[in-house]
Amino acid sequence: MLTCIIRYDIDPTKRAQFEEYARRWGQCIPRNGADLVGYFSPREGSSTLAYGIYHIENLAAYEAYRARLAADPLGKQNYDFAMSQGFIRSEDRTWLQRVDQGEAP
Repeated sequence: MLTCIIRYDIDPTKRAQFEEYARRWGQCIPRNGADLVGYFSPREGSSTLAYGIYHIENLAAYEAYRARLAADPLGKQNYDFAMSQGFIRSEDRTWLQRVDQGEAP
């Protein structure tokens, strides 16, 4: 099992738009095959740092998931919403594997 952590740098004046975006992914991500942990927006400290976190079986499953997500009408609408509103200044993905429970590499 892999965990994807998406780190977002968001426009702090558009946090409400990011939260709307996050709620939409809350519907799309699980129905397209990933186990969503959640989306997190800033509250204290940084006003620009937000995260999306989900689990997926492996990188092959991720590729299939991304194809399904791209074909999902709400997924496409959400991507277009983010592009038109400009609340995401940058994002990057980090892939982690949980090791504290003895999972083999």
